[in-house]
Amino acid sequence: MTKDDSGSGELKATALHPAYTVTNIQTKIRTLDGTKVTYSSWTKLFRLHAKAYKVLNHIDDTPPPAETDPAYKQWVEIDSLVLQWIYSTLSDELMGRILDNDTTAQAAWNKLKSNFLNNKGSRAAALEQEFSNLTLGVCSSMEDYCQKLKDLAGQLGDVDN
Repeated sequence: MTKDDSGSGELKATALHPAYTVTNIQTKIRTLDGTKVTYSSWTKLFRLHAKAYKVLNHIDDTPPPAETDPAYKQWVEIDSLVLQWIYSTLSDELMGRILDNDTTAQAAWNKLKSNFLNNKGSRAAALEQEFSNLTLGVCSSMEDYCQKLKDLAGQLGDVDN
């Protein structure tokens, strides 16, 4: 509720941004660990969620409003929410790699992307080695073996292999 600018003293309803209605992001987006949940799967889910809650502009390189813009204060608050969403859907190891003071959701998003995609060649080589050397004997079942191969294939896809 905000005060009506007409001078009548009445209160008028203000629309609540959809991002404020998210209470537990982990029920919508699984934790990115780079193994069970791959970077490409996580980004697809996160972008879908961000689009639905009207915050995609916080991670898609859209510049923020100017600090003099009246919308800037709310933009900063919502950006903090999106940043919390990012941090809370990362494994402890990944969060430790991208956690920074005074950052934006876009900066964290880009740092995470860089973490997964900048060293593609060495990551791909290690994953290909793991894929080639995986044997049924080290797995608990055929289903486990197939799932591990699928997970490794997904991770190889993340590095364009």
